[in-house]
Amino acid sequence: MRIVSGIQPTGSLHLGNYIGAIKRWAAMQHQAECFIFLADLHSMSEFIPAAQRLASVQEMAAALIACGIDPGRAVLFNQARVPAHSELCWLLNGVARMGWLNRMTQWKDKAGKNRESASVALFDYPVLQAADVLLYQATHVPVGEDQKQHIELIRDIVLKFHNDYDCEVFALPEPLIGETGARIMSLRDGQAKMSKSDTSDMSRINLTDDSDLVAQKIRKAKTDAEPLPDSWDALEGRPEAKNLVTIYAALADETPAGVLGRFAGQGFGAFKPALAELTVETLRPIKARLDQLREDPAEVDSILARGAEKATAAAAPTLDAAYDAVGLRRRG
Repeated sequence: MRIVSGIQPTGSLHLGNYIGAIKRWAAMQHQAECFIFLADLHSMSEFIPAAQRLASVQEMAAALIACGIDPGRAVLFNQARVPAHSELCWLLNGVARMGWLNRMTQWKDKAGKNRESASVALFDYPVLQAADVLLYQATHVPVGEDQKQHIELIRDIVLKFHNDYDCEVFALPEPLIGETGARIMSLRDGQAKMSKSDTSDMSRINLTDDSDLVAQKIRKAKTDAEPLPDSWDALEGRPEAKNLVTIYAALADETPAGVLGRFAGQGFGAFKPALAELTVETLRPIKARLDQLREDPAEVDSILARGAEKATAAAAPTLDAAYDAVGLRRRG
């Protein structure tokens, strides 16, 4: 089992990132071979000043390590240090189709009505994602329900490449969809995903927030006046309540049903303090480790460099095979 996953180094990591992806990666690295990367090439889909992009890669790498990603177990690197990502993306562009990319939900959402002014990188984003995954012969890709379309596209690209060139170069990856905590919502709107782009800082819990601020955000999180029920189905139509129960379950490694079994009949005056305490204690060592790594950027850079060496070596056979298949040869 080989897992590949990445995250864009833009903005600060928040609780939704931790529960929805990073916590899962930290567990997976003990069960499978994992390649985890900072998607700095993907960040080219929008303008970011050079110094800010470099700093964001360092910050995000430090945060991943602080959250439990072990460079001794997982291969941790940033894309830009591994040119094979860009090279394979260009080869895959030869088989990917405009119609496929035009139908991608992410393209429609991010480009909106201003498609003519959107970058080519934003449009081609899914093909680079395909290269990210296929380079390492990934068997599984951790995604949320809203990202399944990207895995379907990757599989379409593989099948067309193999059919066009009468070869078998790439593994067909499967989506690895999480259950508890896969989609954490805003603290201000239970129907909107927790996001670093939300204008309200109170909508999310940043991993850099101190304990007092974390507790304050949970106390002020939007809820309703009803007590918690004794079943998950009974939370239907109560998105904010469902979100807080989901967060508690994910951090406590419990099922939502188990959480409701303990808090059924209680209001948020009792539940929020318990959730605040759990969240603060979970994030306290993460923030402490992150603060240490921020003071030693050379250590973070060294980890990324070593990871890139491992990733380059792992990607080379697949890239060579792809060049061979299409009738091109790598120099050197």
